[in-house]
Amino acid sequence: MASGAKKIAWSQMESPVGLLTLVASQRGICYLDFCKQNGSIVGVQIWLNHWFPHYSLERNDQVFIPYMEQLQEYFQCERKVFEFTIDLYGTPFQKRVWRQLQTIPYGEVRTYKEIALAIGAPKAVRAVGGANNKNPLSIIIPCHRVIGSNGSLVGYGGGLHIKEYLLTLEGWLKQ
Repeated sequence: MASGAKKIAWSQMESPVGLLTLVASQRGICYLDFCKQNGSIVGVQIWLNHWFPHYSLERNDQVFIPYMEQLQEYFQCERKVFEFTIDLYGTPFQKRVWRQLQTIPYGEVRTYKEIALAIGAPKAVRAVGGANNKNPLSIIIPCHRVIGSNGSLVGYGGGLHIKEYLLTLEGWLKQ
């Protein structure tokens, strides 16, 4: 390991929305990725290369037991709030948006415009959408709870079918 390299752990878990890749620094979970290609961690490595100039990536399933347990409870409708430490990487604006997303209660939604107003940037609706798209902790930071002003389920990095599934799970969308 290079001098000064951050130790980064990763693992994968099966979920009702497919295989998820989880990444954590020593400070907490920092990335959750929807696996799109046979469990590839290429997306994880691209993200890590952006935020960590030097890192050592190693699989460590033990580190993720508490995260996986809470995610499983969420998918079983037994958990509405995650209670673990996150280690958030993004621009100051993105972090403002993501912190605001964390205030959206389980089973509720907000529009991009409402998020922009809540962070004091009423003209930044598109920028809010861009920050939403770059959310490194989907599900945990509930960007799926943000919808278009007309009530449509617009945009979701994991795919609209996953956004629809999560909003149905939370009871906002009726089956």
